[in-house]
Amino acid sequence: MASEAATFWSRVTPYDAWIESLGLPVYRGYYIEDPRKLELGWWEERRCSSAFLQLAGQEGVTGAYVTEIAPGKTLPPFRMALDEVIYVLQGRGLTTVEAGASKKTFEWEKRSLFRIPGGGTYQLSNVQGGQSVRLLHCNYLPLALSALPNPDFFFNNPMVGPEIVGAKDNADFYSQAKVMRLALPDREEERNVWLGNFFPDMSAWDRLDPYKRRGAGAHVVWVGFPGSPLTGHMSVFPAQSYKKAHRHGPGYMIVIPVGEGYSMMWPEGGEKVVIPWHEASVFVPPNRWFHQHFNVGSKPARYLAIHPPRGFRGISEKVEDRARDQIEYPDEDPWIRGKFEEELERRGLRSLMPEEAYRTKDFEWSYAEGA
Repeated sequence: MASEAATFWSRVTPYDAWIESLGLPVYRGYYIEDPRKLELGWWEERRCSSAFLQLAGQEGVTGAYVTEIAPGKTLPPFRMALDEVIYVLQGRGLTTVEAGASKKTFEWEKRSLFRIPGGGTYQLSNVQGGQSVRLLHCNYLPLALSALPNPDFFFNNPMVGPEIVGAKDNADFYSQAKVMRLALPDREEERNVWLGNFFPDMSAWDRLDPYKRRGAGAHVVWVGFPGSPLTGHMSVFPAQSYKKAHRHGPGYMIVIPVGEGYSMMWPEGGEKVVIPWHEASVFVPPNRWFHQHFNVGSKPARYLAIHPPRGFRGISEKVEDRARDQIEYPDEDPWIRGKFEEELERRGLRSLMPEEAYRTKDFEWSYAEGA
């Protein structure tokens, strides 16, 4: 009975138990300032160095880990029953994916993003002779293992086959992703959705929509993978500005393709956590914590967010109660503005936030075409 009680009341999730069984480093806390510099351990099955991220905001919803491929090396074939997205933190290489009768090899480099289809077999190669590759992997395995706590089902299940939309009749299903204009349900409005399985450079895309509700003259593009539950978005906001604080559900994995700044995160009524970021930084806002992004550089900054499953996103992105889930500039803690201006002054810069934005909740920002 004692063992049954210990199992019943255990706080260790099946995902926790699985990664502990691998003996790899596990990094916790609120953020990883530079995953390119993390100390890794040897993952024998994958034949590469790796480490897992268990940040506060992942909360058993999204899984993340870093892998390193030594110069000139190719990893052995690997497959998992769930879709996974991979972001290239550094280096250049090749991926070969076998999805049913289809097989495709494509090349990637730093800041590329691509999807591996659930059930597909793939190999990763480092084509450079003098530099290691580092990759950030993101998936929904923690949630899946909570519902079906058997790792073999996801890693050694011959009954789970791959499916890529378009793979059977389109040899270019890993060609560069393309933008589509998709209508929003129940609204007379369309938005840009960047749709595909391979995104060559997250720092270069410029087909963006104004992101009016977040302020700062920011722009956004929504990211989709055909036939996959995985989605995301990338936001671009101007130099020496910052966005409005907002909150939503857990599991939004944020990585910085380019820029210099910091974010703040805090529970309602609680203390603020300051997260410095630059290229390749990673963080995940905890469930229902307010968070706010600040660009203290002299150029536009970008962040890429890989979304949790739709049921975990909360209500804030629907803006059903803006007063509850978003803080307008006139209502924010004055300390926030003061810290922002101090950080800019330390860098010899000044705020480009219009004074009127702090007085008028409905302040109209200008949105440069293609910015």
